[in-house]
Amino acid sequence: MTGDRLASAVDASRYQREWFRRLRAEAGEGRPLALVNADAPQEIFRTMGIPYVVNQWWASIVAAKRETGRYLALLRDHGYPDHTEQYSATSLASLFEDDPDAAPWGGLPRPTIVLGETTGDTSRKVFDVWDQQPGITYYPLESAAENHVPPQWWELMPYQWEQAIGTARLDLMTAELQGLIRFLETTTGLVFSDTRFREVMALINEQEEWNRRTRDLIARARPTPLRVADGIPSVMIPQWHRGTEWARDAARRFHDEVRERVDARTAVCPDERARLMWIGRGLWLDMDLYRAFEERHGAVFVWSMYLAIAADGYIRYGDDPLRALAAWFAAFTDQLYTPPWSSEWYVKEARLHGVDGVVHLIEDDARGGYFTTQALRRAGIPVIEIHAGNVDARTYDRAAITDRIEGWLESEVLPRAERAEAPR
Repeated sequence: MTGDRLASAVDASRYQREWFRRLRAEAGEGRPLALVNADAPQEIFRTMGIPYVVNQWWASIVAAKRETGRYLALLRDHGYPDHTEQYSATSLASLFEDDPDAAPWGGLPRPTIVLGETTGDTSRKVFDVWDQQPGITYYPLESAAENHVPPQWWELMPYQWEQAIGTARLDLMTAELQGLIRFLETTTGLVFSDTRFREVMALINEQEEWNRRTRDLIARARPTPLRVADGIPSVMIPQWHRGTEWARDAARRFHDEVRERVDARTAVCPDERARLMWIGRGLWLDMDLYRAFEERHGAVFVWSMYLAIAADGYIRYGDDPLRALAAWFAAFTDQLYTPPWSSEWYVKEARLHGVDGVVHLIEDDARGGYFTTQALRRAGIPVIEIHAGNVDARTYDRAAITDRIEGWLESEVLPRAERAEAPR
């Protein structure tokens, strides 16, 4: 039995389109609008009722519509680099849109505030360009680090996040969030409500608990009940709306739909021979690659970071909701990209899901990719590295990548999977 597209994904995509239509209309009426990075504390804006667009979500829409090349050309035409930070710079190119009728979904409205972490010189320069535009303010947040990394941090995060992240780091981030709140109150005239903020944080914890249950269902399920590409909209669109009842209920619908598929032993790949893990950002310019190895090789992708980090990286309980939010934000980049935070977590997730091989997307800002690959290989898990950008088609050769993955499957992954299945 093969699985059709998830109803929760269809519903979420429909909701997102309607939400964006409303947002464009409100922005056109002069309402404040924020552009925020995916790893920024969006919950402050949710609490204050300030609409926001996630920078990397917009880049994924542009890539899916095959418009990234045109947007990068706009950057180049205006004297900016088009060969680095494409995922974050795509939204910047929207400032120079010269054909609004061709813009995906009607185009990105002009924001009034841009929020992002200063994770490196190049990304900071992208945001500085935003800050130079009339009527747009960039509010930077610091990127701190901690020398001590606790083992199995994912077990500490829900309740013992102070121990996991470090008091000094949390003190800094909490103070920065307080500064952001003061800035928004001063510039918008809106008021930050602690009562409303507690409601937002409680809804997020409920939402991510559903995501954790869904992750665990998929990890245990044999055969795989859904493709990674099919599940991403079901988890990520609600993530961009976290802190709302709709997002919490959408996460529950996603869980219930996966539960039904698991109980019915639905198989997206009836001849499942190998379980694969995709490490790296979503390949928005070619989502079909995720299913390209099913028919011939019986190899199905069962894991991506989106549901997994929702399960392990967001849940925070505690009496001080602002400090709890700081605990989510302060370590988010570490969890995905900084070894040993990231490398140990990827090994844990690979084992939890019983994967037979890992496809690792390496981009120009890989940030610890080498250590992730080595940690997985030391754990005995085959890894193939794909060097390409997730939105820039100029870096991506579908035929060459497919050939390499197929050769790797035949020489390393399938023999390993067959040995693991053989009776002892």
